[in-house]
Amino acid sequence: MAVSIESKLHNATNYFLCSLAVADMLVGFLVMPASLISILYNHSWPLPELLCPMWIFLDVLFSTASIMHLCAISLDRYIGIRNPIKYSRGSTLRKTMIKIFSVWTISIVLSLPIPVMGFQDKQKVFVNGTCTLNEPRFVLVGSSVAFFVPLVIMVVCYYLTLRDLQRHSTSFPQESKSHSKHSSVQTSDTSLLNSKSSTNKSAQGPRGQGRRGMIQALNNERRASKVLGIVFFLFLVMWCPFFITNVLIAICQDNCSEHLYNLIHFFVWVGYISSGVNPLIYTLFNETYRQAFAHYLRCKYHEDVPSNQLQLTPAWKYLVTLKTLAGAKLCRAVALQELSLRPMV
Repeated sequence: MAVSIESKLHNATNYFLCSLAVADMLVGFLVMPASLISILYNHSWPLPELLCPMWIFLDVLFSTASIMHLCAISLDRYIGIRNPIKYSRGSTLRKTMIKIFSVWTISIVLSLPIPVMGFQDKQKVFVNGTCTLNEPRFVLVGSSVAFFVPLVIMVVCYYLTLRDLQRHSTSFPQESKSHSKHSSVQTSDTSLLNSKSSTNKSAQGPRGQGRRGMIQALNNERRASKVLGIVFFLFLVMWCPFFITNVLIAICQDNCSEHLYNLIHFFVWVGYISSGVNPLIYTLFNETYRQAFAHYLRCKYHEDVPSNQLQLTPAWKYLVTLKTLAGAKLCRAVALQELSLRPMV
């Protein structure tokens, strides 16, 4: 809702986060209730047998979708930081929707064999009356493709993104520090400046505007990277134990200790909890989300822009000006602003 109404949130990362929130919400509505019922019956399956493979399918689907969304976000942000001009020109709402659709398609393809196996042979989804996937080869391959490979991609992309941001910031270290100290004067960290700043900007010329816009974009990217870093870290902490235990059970099979089965029942709920934690992170660490939710709680569903505030000049105008003033290096850095400020079209 916040992403659809607030124009400041109209960018690729927030659209991915919106789709991720849908996956997290569906975990709470469709997966966790059946899991809770199973716990109340001492992990036996009290529901009709036909529902068991469908429940496992939904469980794997939404968990995989969450992982793939985070992987796609890390890739998308790294590409945007690495090639900001090319990325900003091709960053449209339609292309973002295609990427999100691809994430869901991959998740469905990886999860679809589960109901097929379960309907053909119920022993593949039942172990001593417990509804659980009982196909070691699929567990090993699925865990690798749906978790460990995306995890490596996320870590590498996040590291490269931080490295590139640091390299960009070293070009204007003093301005960046000064801008960070006074960033609290701004109403929003993404799209508004007060009219006094706008007047000063006009007086100092387009090059000064471009430099300040670039510095603001760098600071925005740093803040966004910190929030996503927290999301990635919690994802790692909350899902790694489950997948490691799941792989161990698939390897040892009948020789596994009972403690492993008890642990996996606990770890899967730790993973479920991560689905509820993600929205809290966005709210706590993103000022725009906090302001939007505060408005919605007061039934204010329209974005209020004070009359004494002006929208920032569109990033593409900085881009054109800086091409003639400062050359390709500064132009490439300023294009970062487009990633943070420009609404998707």
